[in-house]
Amino acid sequence: MILPVVKLGTLALRTICKPIASRLKKEAGRHARFRQLIINLAQANHRFTTNMQRRIYGHATNVEIRPLNEEKAVQAVADLLGELFVFSVAGAAVIFEVQRSSRSEARKEDLRKRELEAIKQKNEDIARKVEVLKHKLHELESTTRGRGLAGIIDFRHSTATEANTSKSAAAA
Repeated sequence: MILPVVKLGTLALRTICKPIASRLKKEAGRHARFRQLIINLAQANHRFTTNMQRRIYGHATNVEIRPLNEEKAVQAVADLLGELFVFSVAGAAVIFEVQRSSRSEARKEDLRKRELEAIKQKNEDIARKVEVLKHKLHELESTTRGRGLAGIIDFRHSTATEANTSKSAAAA
């Protein structure tokens, strides 16, 4: 799904860059200062890339590099600026996506922290309830310890009381 969108976006950017490059060429033809700036930029780029290529291939770098003619220089800078435009837009898209992903992860992490906090709170509530029950059990045990089983379930006393009240009622 994402790959076709990326290809379509790249194609759209390249389509947008072509008019920008042709506009640069027109402006270079009209303004002498701008044209000279573009040519100087193209020559510097040409020298840099040629020296890099020579170093990579192990050739001598102290030889004189022929400068580009003006039309090739203008074309090279127009292409370079077009590519820089594409690169900057693509870089901005990547930065935007990373930030969006980061915010999404932060929200997920916040949700996990809240869930963990809720679980801890439930544990604390359960622990308090267990302590209350332990305390009540301890009180009940200490109360019944002196009386024994008969103290808890007073069968004899209640049975004797019922028998006495039955005899009194029959005698009367």
